[in-house]
Amino acid sequence: MVYRIITKKELASSVKLLEIQAPLVAKKAKPGQFIVVRIDEYGERIPITITDWSPVKGTVTIVILEVGKTTKQLGSLSVGDHILNLIGPLGNPMEVGNYGTIVCIGGGVGVALIYPEAKALKEAGNRVISIIGARNKELLILENEIRNISDELHITTDDGSKGHRGFVSDVLKKLLEEQRHINRVIAIGPVIMMKVIAELTRPYGVKTVVSLNPIMVDGTGMCGSCRVIVGGKTMFACVDGPEFDAHEVDFDNLLGRNQRYIEKEAVSLKKYEG
Repeated sequence: MVYRIITKKELASSVKLLEIQAPLVAKKAKPGQFIVVRIDEYGERIPITITDWSPVKGTVTIVILEVGKTTKQLGSLSVGDHILNLIGPLGNPMEVGNYGTIVCIGGGVGVALIYPEAKALKEAGNRVISIIGARNKELLILENEIRNISDELHITTDDGSKGHRGFVSDVLKKLLEEQRHINRVIAIGPVIMMKVIAELTRPYGVKTVVSLNPIMVDGTGMCGSCRVIVGGKTMFACVDGPEFDAHEVDFDNLLGRNQRYIEKEAVSLKKYEG
């Protein structure tokens, strides 16, 4: 199988969109699932959530934030280049039903990950309130795409360059305090953002779902690297998730585990850039 890049776009600084030929994956992909890619025979395997897919074209679309060696290498590829390995769709699809009013929250590159979920929920008959945020307006991605599948859209930026000055959690807090009827909240973004969202909704008893991003190797439940603590039990994000009840997740444990290889990642990046 040849995994050729057929479209590449720069959505923001260090944020790239890649559309890749992967017909078998595109045929079975569902919202919430991910793929694992390996660029070449010397590369590491990294999980990336699927942003969009087309069974007709036989393609999957991913959005990457260039932060480490592998994501920078992936972002440097051009249209026509190939990726050695691409497996998926992996993980459990999100639960899609007609729940009522859903608040979909995306922070940073998490906006690209919330998009297919908000779209599916809208198509299922829900009222979708979307809250998307970034550090500044230049880093805000997929605004029009999110707007087109939302009944209500709120934008936040840390510096106030667009929309509400502050965080996505500020807007959610306001909606909750206004006693808006909210049936479910779905949040995808930095771990600390998801933790704050979970604590905001907990006293209101609003079911909250998050998509976790622990360090992952094989994506099939064999290596155990992506283990997380949910409801006091050890689970694996790749086969038990990646979506979990936010009120059951041990976010402090996840934050700690995600820091394990920071020094080695810095060394790897330095060698690559050098």
